This record gives sequence, structure tokens and C-alpha cells, in this order.
Amino acid sequence: MYTSQEQAGRSAAAGRPAQQSTTASRPAQQSAPARPSAQQSAPAGGRGLHALIRTKDGWAVQRAIVTVTDLTGQQVARAEADAEGVVSTGPLAPGVYTAVATAAGYTPAAMTAIATGSGTAELGTVTLARQGGVDLPPPGIWTLDPAHCTIAATAQHLGLSTVRGRFTQFAGRIEVGPDPETSSVAADIVAASIDTGNGTRDAHLRSADFLNADAYRMISYRSTGLTPAGPDRWIVHGTLTLAGVQRPVDLDLAYLGTGPDPWGGLRAAFRAETELRREDFAMTYNQVVRAGVNLIGSTMKIELDVQAVQGASLP
Repeated sequence: MYTSQEQAGRSAAAGRPAQQSTTASRPAQQSAPARPSAQQSAPAGGRGLHALIRTKDGWAVQRAIVTVTDLTGQQVARAEADAEGVVSTGPLAPGVYTAVATAAGYTPAAMTAIATGSGTAELGTVTLARQGGVDLPPPGIWTLDPAHCTIAATAQHLGLSTVRGRFTQFAGRIEVGPDPETSSVAADIVAASIDTGNGTRDAHLRSADFLNADAYRMISYRSTGLTPAGPDRWIVHGTLTLAGVQRPVDLDLAYLGTGPDPWGGLRAAFRAETELRREDFAMTYNQVVRAGVNLIGSTMKIELDVQAVQGASLP
């Protein structure tokens, strides 16, 4: 039995909704999603970044270095190209990277690399250009092939036309350095090998009036430096020794490219030209045929078409 007051209290409690706990009324708090790490771990085994480093002619750039960095700028891989210009790293964690290819004497090339879930990133062929936008053949020694070279000299005759001659006996080599400016050229020409197609004229050219071939058997050229002059063009600075006289002579050189030959070798082609003043080499012989007109012009144009074979000797 309840008292009247107790009965009233129970009735009021029965009419009031039951109070839920604070914890029950608040929605359950979900945990925050896990923040992805800056770099996922790389898959084990297999290969990662792969590239072929080439010149614009398609030849391998040996010892090129490829450096791989992630989006934070941290280096994650570095590899050196082999003799075929192939670069391979270990597997990379999936993601986006920056790869930079560098090599001595070449302008660095940067590119984006995307590593897949397997850890691979294929860059394909990466072409490096020579510094300054100019090119030369792959570094090393190149030997002139006289059978496929022409060394020609042209002089004005009677103020009307030109007489052309060529030297038929010569040898030379080109050494291309890793840094183009360290490259060098050396050539030796047999002075008596001049041939203009006329025996009498050739005998006169070999005499002391001109080449003085009996006293000075060889004509020689030795480069002293190389300056870029535009795409595939260079100024070769050097010293020419002709008829016992040495003078500085610059050659305007054009590199024409490289390619394989049928004998398994690699050849490079060049074209060069310069102009010589005869009096600079004590070749002062002349005759006045009429007022203001000499038998022979005062200058000679020298033109060289050169094929050089890779290596220190001809096949």
C-alpha cells in the first residue's frame, strides 16, 4: 500500500518518458579515415624505371645519369647508363616522379615518370642534346677515310674563272671529347699530291713558287680549340703549316650526321671550308696579264668533305 503522496509520485513518473543516457542519445563517433602515407612501399623484385638515353642521331649516351625524385623533392633512385645507353632502377612505389637525365657535354632533360602498381615506370627513349644546341658524333677517336674524303683548293684564274685542284694523299683523325670544346682535329697532307688535271700546272704548283713540295713534304693542320656556331655548326680554331710557314686558320665546320656502313663500322660526315691568302704563306708568284688583272687570284678557297670511321684505324 502506498500513501497518497507516494501514489502521486509514481503516477507522475509513469507519465514521463524514460530518460535516455547521454551516451545513448549521441551518435556513435566514427574514427577519422587513415591519412595515406607520403610514399607507399615499393614492390619487391622486378625492375623499376627504365629508359634508353640517346643522341639525336640515335646513338647511346654512355655514362648518362638518371636521378629520380618524388613529389617532395626527395631522391628515391639514381642509375647510370650502360654501354648501350640503357638505364634501369629497382622497383618504385606507385606514384608520380620526376626523372632528370644528365651527361657530360649534354643539356639535362627532365621528364615525368609514373610508376604503376608493379613498381615499373617506362620512359622510352630520352634524347639528350649537346650543350649550346650543337651536336657532334659520339665521343671517341674517328679516323679519316681518304677513299671517301675530298680536300679541294680553288683559285681564280685570269680574273674570269676558277681552277680547281685536290690533294689525293692525306691522313687525319678527329677526337671527340665528352665536352665538345675539348675535341681536336689533326690532319697531314702530302703536298706533292696536288692534282688539277694538268701535269704542267701541277709541276708548277709543287715548285718553290707555291707549295715547295721538295723542301716541305707535308702540309699539316692541328686544331687548338672549338667554338659552337649554331645547330650542328662549329668554328675549328687551329694552326696550318704550309710551305714551311705557320699561320692560325679557322675552319667553318658542319656536322652532317652519323650512320652505319656496310662493313660493320660507324661513320660520321663533316663539311668544312676556309679561305687562305697566298701571301700569308709566302706564295707571292704572279703575273699581270693586263691592267689590274693578275694571272692568279690572291686567295684560295679550301673545301673539305670528310667521312671518318669510328676507331683509331681504318677497317
